[in-house]
Parts: sequence; C-alpha cells; structure tokens
Amino acid sequence: MTDKIIHTENLRKEIPGLRAGDKVLLSGTVYTARDAAHARIFSLLDSNEELPFDIKDAVIYYAGPTPSKPSGQIGSFGPTTSARMDKFSPRLLDLGLAAMIGKGNRDSFTSEAIKRNCAVYFCAGGGFGALISESIASIEEIAFKELGCESVKKLEVKNLPLVVGVDCLGNSIFNR
Repeated sequence: MTDKIIHTENLRKEIPGLRAGDKVLLSGTVYTARDAAHARIFSLLDSNEELPFDIKDAVIYYAGPTPSKPSGQIGSFGPTTSARMDKFSPRLLDLGLAAMIGKGNRDSFTSEAIKRNCAVYFCAGGGFGALISESIASIEEIAFKELGCESVKKLEVKNLPLVVGVDCLGNSIFNR
C-alpha cells in the first residue's frame, strides 16, 4: 500500500478516510507534550487561562527530544509511551484535538473519545528517534521552558512516517 501524504491543515478532511494500519507521511505543524506539559495544560484549562497553542485541530506528539548535536542538528526525537497520556486525552479530544502521535496502545476511554470526536491516533516507530528527527524541518520551544525536554515545542515536520494506530471508527491495530 502506498503511503498517504497528508498535511496537518487538511487533516480533519482526511481523518474519515484513514483506517487502522494505514501508512501516512504527515507534514505541517505538530506540538510536543508529555506528562509534565499535559499537567500544566490541564492547570491552565482548569483556571480558564489561555493555552500555549490552539488545541482545536492540533496534533500533539508525545515526545521529548535528546539535546541537539554540536552541529545544531536536532537530536533523537522518538515517541514516548502514549498510555501515560490517556488520563488527559479524552478531555483534549473533546476540546477539538485532531490527532495524537506516540507509541503503544490506548485505553478504552481514549479510543472512545477518538471515535466520538472523529479524531485519529498515529503511531511513530519506537526506536526510530534518529530517523524521525530527519523529518523535523524546524523546532521552537513555545511553553514551559523550565520542563527541559518536556517543554512544549512547535515543530514543522515534513513527511513524518506514521501508522494509523486508532482510526475514527475506533478500530485499532492493537486489537487485530
């Protein structure tokens, strides 16, 4: 099967046609957030404060890069285990989050929220952090700098190789 080439600006239109197991090359804007950043985002939500980025139609990548090399090249940028974000994901999906990127299975509450909100969960290859970093055209730290590698970063990606882990119908590659 040929990889589907998708830009984040068109993701909402593409999601209904994606199925668990489809290979995708994603380009566009993606934000990073792991456990600590999610906790901070929830604190902002609970206080009715502005988020560091617009959650509507956004894509969050569960990753924290290793430091850049002396050459300035981005360090390894592999995914972290998505299950750790399951306690946060349904609320963010209900607020309009379009997609998440990580590794591993999602719980039933997150899978139902993906289905309910016509969203998608992409899997990035665990252990392929160096390869994934080659798809990152630019990186900008935009929030929670004190969290170090777990700060929120805005990425511009080009042809980031992913697999649909959970589609908008609730189908999962982990339940085959």
